[in-house]
Amino acid sequence: MDSMQTVSRLKGSLFQPFLIFITWLFSFQDVLALQSLVEPNHVSSTSELANPPSNGLFEPIEISPAVLPHYPNPGEPLPPWYPTFPTTYEPNLTGRCPVNFSVISSIMDKTASDCAQPMASIVGNVICCPQLSSLLHIFLGYHSMTSGKLVLQNAVANDCFSDIISILASRRANNTVPTICSVKSSNLTGGSCPVKDVTSFEKTVNTSKLLDACSTVDPLKECCRPVCQPAIMEAALQISGTQLTINENKKTVGGSNHIDALNDCKGVVYSYVSSKLSADAANTAFRILSACKVNKVCPLNFKQPPLEVIKACRNVAALSPSCCSSLNTYIAGIQNQMLITNKQAIICASLLGSMLRKGGVMTNIYELCDVDLKDFSCQAFEQQEGCLLRSFPADVVFDNSTGYSFTCDLTDNIAAPWPSSSSMSTLSLCAPEMSLPALPTSQTLKNPGCRGCALEVLVPIFSFFVFGALLY
Repeated sequence: MDSMQTVSRLKGSLFQPFLIFITWLFSFQDVLALQSLVEPNHVSSTSELANPPSNGLFEPIEISPAVLPHYPNPGEPLPPWYPTFPTTYEPNLTGRCPVNFSVISSIMDKTASDCAQPMASIVGNVICCPQLSSLLHIFLGYHSMTSGKLVLQNAVANDCFSDIISILASRRANNTVPTICSVKSSNLTGGSCPVKDVTSFEKTVNTSKLLDACSTVDPLKECCRPVCQPAIMEAALQISGTQLTINENKKTVGGSNHIDALNDCKGVVYSYVSSKLSADAANTAFRILSACKVNKVCPLNFKQPPLEVIKACRNVAALSPSCCSSLNTYIAGIQNQMLITNKQAIICASLLGSMLRKGGVMTNIYELCDVDLKDFSCQAFEQQEGCLLRSFPADVVFDNSTGYSFTCDLTDNIAAPWPSSSSMSTLSLCAPEMSLPALPTSQTLKNPGCRGCALEVLVPIFSFFVFGALLY
């Protein structure tokens, strides 16, 4: 009996201090989170407004501009993606376009959202322009179902293109998207492609093979082991009449007429494919194909060459404030051009590194100066946390209560890759080892990407002792 009373007293005496200790741990974690808001970073000099979640290195976060504090300097120009909410209205249409736009209303809505007025320019390369291109293909596909024509005549194309842009603008899209995306009414005409109707197309192309390859496009495999892309190219070659020319004399295909005809015919092939798929299936397929294309190239405009960085960093072998200041200033000048994907960031970082190596900078200054992949993408609302978009197709979402939002990926400190040579020819993102750079180790992690992780480990350990004492 005495021993049982002793155990009860021990449990009571152990439980209370451990309960207080665990409560203190959680409150201390909140203190660390608060402190992290004012930690300086290495690229931007402005204050950090928000902090990414620490529940996983690769967990995406939703960026919604409307939930962030009001921009504090109303007299200055707004950041490029600061939320505005233009009103919708009834568009003024020509009345001469022979397509019922209501049948593709959902795709029109998606395009208007992806090309939203306040953000179209900074998401143009990755989100807006691929979606606009997909819309035009789907539009022609629906037109072909009733007309038997895979393209439009020039006069009709002008009217339809004008109506499309008017409808998008009436649904909050930026009315400058034709300029942003370099599209025009001639994109609806088939250009110099000699085959423009369904009957001739089906006589020339093995349509079963084409549709088998493109009805379902695998987002994980298509970019590295393509199935649909070569099928589209084969069909385009067949209807362009350049198949024999390319096989017999490869130099001939270099002529601008052949290239233009081939590109125009690829548009005709897209129109045919979209006529055989549902709008959603066609849009998904076309967006994946676009993602394969845009993720192969860095869309940022670099100053050629970055002489000020080369001058400051050519002979450094250790941490150099002047080198890092010059590098960070240079990157800050390019990072606000647009949002880019994680794969594009790898290419951009390697491209800049190659330029620097050509100028004589042999030391990995990315590592010395703590340059991360996110530093190459647009910084969210002047924050010190860049937003990298996923390499998969992404969309901008509009909600009446939260405004415009999109998904950021890889917000932690993923080190920018320093190239092994001044050449970019060996870079391949399809190789397993090149999927992403290695995560920084605890020794090299200068800006912690998982704040509070130590506490997440400590809490289960101390909880083990607590429950052990209670169950004793």
